Amino acid sequence: MKTHVVSVSDQELITRYLKGHENSLGILMLRHKSRVFTTIYLLVKDRDVAEDIFQDTFVKVIDTVRAGRYNEEGKFLPWVLRIAHNLCIDHFRRNAKMPTIQPKDEDTDVFAFLDLKEDSVEDRIIRKQSHDKVRQLIQHLPEEQREVLVMRIYGGLSFKEISEVTDVSINTSLGRMRYALGNLRKLIDKHHITL
Repeated sequence: MKTHVVSVSDQELITRYLKGHENSLGILMLRHKSRVFTTIYLLVKDRDVAEDIFQDTFVKVIDTVRAGRYNEEGKFLPWVLRIAHNLCIDHFRRNAKMPTIQPKDEDTDVFAFLDLKEDSVEDRIIRKQSHDKVRQLIQHLPEEQREVLVMRIYGGLSFKEISEVTDVSINTSLGRMRYALGNLRKLIDKHHITL
């Protein structure tokens, strides 16, 4: 007697996969492909890079499940989104390249300098140096604050999307962002960076 794929839980598909039913993991990946790819694409804003990270995400998922290290019972999608998010962060670190920031509210004013149009070569050099210094300072923030700041400022995700990816409430995401910006301002002052 066949069970409809839709009614089978993520955990059951993983259990079936571990028992040798190879297609169960394929069904699981197809079930969540759209959501995972969209999340990655929103972070990196490049379809080719998003495709690569999507593939890497599911390679990591398969390796982890095969090795018997998956234990997020009932929380498969948030777990996969965390893997995808971490691979996006790794991508940004590797390339030392962040998307252009478009401030949307007063909390992001610390980044407003990145959107300025400078005419002279000297101004562009100074701006790039400031940008690099701020990016380095971001690495000194606590991980949870850094994560929210990167997804919001560099990835353009809404606080609702951030809360879903990080599996915390919207209020927690907002609080982490506020602390991140406050701590970043202190670091900028401490290191005498002129924006």
